[in-house]
Amino acid sequence: MARVRTVRSLGVVGLVLAAAVTAGCSGSSSGPPAASHASSGSGSTSTSTSTAGGSAAPAPTESNPPGDIPDNQAYVAFRPAGGGFTVKVPEGWARTGQGGTTVFTDKLNRVEIATASASSAPTVASVGSEVVSRLRGQVPKFDGPKVSQVNRHAGSAVLLKYQGDSAADPVTGKVVRDAFERYAFYRQGHEVDLTLSGPVNADNVDPWRIVTDSFSWK
Repeated sequence: MARVRTVRSLGVVGLVLAAAVTAGCSGSSSGPPAASHASSGSGSTSTSTSTAGGSAAPAPTESNPPGDIPDNQAYVAFRPAGGGFTVKVPEGWARTGQGGTTVFTDKLNRVEIATASASSAPTVASVGSEVVSRLRGQVPKFDGPKVSQVNRHAGSAVLLKYQGDSAADPVTGKVVRDAFERYAFYRQGHEVDLTLSGPVNADNVDPWRIVTDSFSWK
């Protein structure tokens, strides 16, 4: 009887040991997946960071500042009905005319060509007194007039630079601060005033040079 109890005791101990071993194995086997999961998470973060750091951000789309005339702008020759001269103007701009004045406009820029008879050639002094005085009463917030003698392909011209406010936009009501360049060309009793204007921050030096250098008497 004692032997039977001993065998039973050993059997119970064996079962306990077996259960402990099984639990240990189960615990040890559950460890690696957890470690593997942590490793996988770390790897995923590393890959994501590498991808974000390695891919270059797309280049921003460039656009011309307000009033800038594109570098690829094409130009066409304009000749008034009465002849006498030609000048290149930007192609595609809207055209209006009244009397001896023709205007080409596009967005915020403007080219005005005015013809008149004159008994004498304009001078720095005459433009500085007569023209400036007249424009003060016509251009809103007229300011900073500077008069000088310049040379273009057609010959000498009197240049008047100044600033002023544009007319209010009929839709938005916005007013733009404009920079003006007014060139006065003269030959044998005929004067042509070529006025170019656009926002003060626009860089239209090259386009305006193309227009003014293209002027020629015919």
